[in-house]
Amino acid sequence: MSLAVPYLLALLPLPLLLRWLLPVKGQNRMALLVPEHLFPPDAAGGQAWHQGVSVTLVAAWVLLVAALSGPQVERVASAVPASGRDIILTLDLSGSMEKEDFLLDGQPVSRLEAVKRTAANFVANRTGDRIGLVIFGARAYVAAPPSFDVAAVAETIEEAQIGISGRGTAISDGLGLATRRLLTSDAPSRVIILLSDGVDTSGSVPAADAARLAAGHGIRIHSIALGPDDLETQPASRDAVDVATLRAIAEAANGQMFRVRTTGDLDAVAEALDQLEPNPADRPPLRYWQPLWFWPAAVAALLLLLALFRGRPWKT
Repeated sequence: MSLAVPYLLALLPLPLLLRWLLPVKGQNRMALLVPEHLFPPDAAGGQAWHQGVSVTLVAAWVLLVAALSGPQVERVASAVPASGRDIILTLDLSGSMEKEDFLLDGQPVSRLEAVKRTAANFVANRTGDRIGLVIFGARAYVAAPPSFDVAAVAETIEEAQIGISGRGTAISDGLGLATRRLLTSDAPSRVIILLSDGVDTSGSVPAADAARLAAGHGIRIHSIALGPDDLETQPASRDAVDVATLRAIAEAANGQMFRVRTTGDLDAVAEALDQLEPNPADRPPLRYWQPLWFWPAAVAALLLLLALFRGRPWKT
């Protein structure tokens, strides 16, 4: 509890000061003397009545000054403020994502299952960001438009299945669709996170060109290369990830490329992305002052009304 304008408490002795500086002037009135036995004065009752009115007025004045001084109490907002950032996850659902070369809780799982768990957790913790999802295989689709409902987007990720968008790998089409959705956004920060394990085989334009187009509109792209093998070190490996292309995409769009070979790497990438794109949920809680002046002002108004009715001569 605190006061917004505490120096106004200096007004409390103002009525006494005015009474001292401006004494009540006497008034000469015609008077009729009546014997006391005809109208005996109720001295005790009259004195108590005057004291009651005086106490009521003093209490009303104290409460009015308290209201003017601005009593307030500090509150903590439970809602996380919007970050001003739009993020679109662009998820590869090509046929190679079925390969089981990741371990999850000690059990072999497909690349898609490992990515779904990490990506869903990442999205669910981005309260305050507006998150969208684009999926691509041979074709690209918007699975979830950018929304603050991160729980719904996380659920959409968990329900993604290979084959719904074809079994090819159209990275450039996925980037192009995500870029097109972000072009209509007025968010100060716009980010694409690309998760892929293959080579761009079905895109209509080179993926690096699509990244440069996004960068030209102020959109950053972070790419995540999934899979234990890559074309740079094992060019003959089947389903090897094209790390060079994914690196070129990130560099062209002012982002970073992350190499992922295990589920541990995936968790590390999520933490690194939280550093690059700070999580709004990690901000200090929003504190604000809730004004309380209404309550003493309301009680003071009631006391003034009470003093008015007590001081008015009612006739029966």
